[in-house]
Amino acid sequence: MTSNKSIYFASDFHLGVPDAASSLIREKLICEWLEMARQNASEIYLLGDLFDFWFEYKQVIPKGFARFFGKICEITDSGIPITIFKGNHDMWTFGYLENELGVKVISDELIIERNGLKIFLHHGDGLGPGDIGYKWIRKLFRSTFGIKLFGFLHPRIGAGLAQFLSKNSRIQNAGTDKVFKGEDKEYIVLFCKEMLLKQHFDFFICGHRHLPLDIRLNDRSRYINLGEWVNDFTYAELNGTNIELKAFKP
Repeated sequence: MTSNKSIYFASDFHLGVPDAASSLIREKLICEWLEMARQNASEIYLLGDLFDFWFEYKQVIPKGFARFFGKICEITDSGIPITIFKGNHDMWTFGYLENELGVKVISDELIIERNGLKIFLHHGDGLGPGDIGYKWIRKLFRSTFGIKLFGFLHPRIGAGLAQFLSKNSRIQNAGTDKVFKGEDKEYIVLFCKEMLLKQHFDFFICGHRHLPLDIRLNDRSRYINLGEWVNDFTYAELNGTNIELKAFKP
């Protein structure tokens, strides 16, 4: 990586909620951020839940997001790599994003080394102890059986069902999700500390939690949660050997 370039990380755009009008405003803001990042980026990582619902049928994809897709294509066409992670709202990607947008898609974790730093990347869902019910649902939804079962639904029914369920999603009820529970109760923090007993990482970067966090795990390791873009508009930037959590102001 060229020394004067930065790596950018963001997560949880949740495009599509709570309604088309406000999602469009947020989509334009995200495109502004992507354009800002493009000016100085060597790489961009988007860590999941970019859409509040995404399912690729064989011949059909969810409508919308034209500005976002166009900006992604513009950036990848310019030679800047973009890596997208599957989240718990958009885990059903089967090639469209790679083929049409030129991005790389990651299903689970990705470990990278940049500027002498070892960095663990993951959307964040299913990590750590607890949340057993969701872990079973995640396994079902990611299974071949679960994918085929949902795929049998007509797109109008499948998308309608997803929109109905999203009304009760955490991002729609953000007020209950913005309280830090303490390091001994935050599942991702517990996961990071357990991982550090096995091997060293300089940074753990995740999304999913919807709460911007920068926690020092020990004297050499930090956990950064990227927050979300419905309320916080936060992202992280790696420049040199430091990662800084920032809020985007257009």
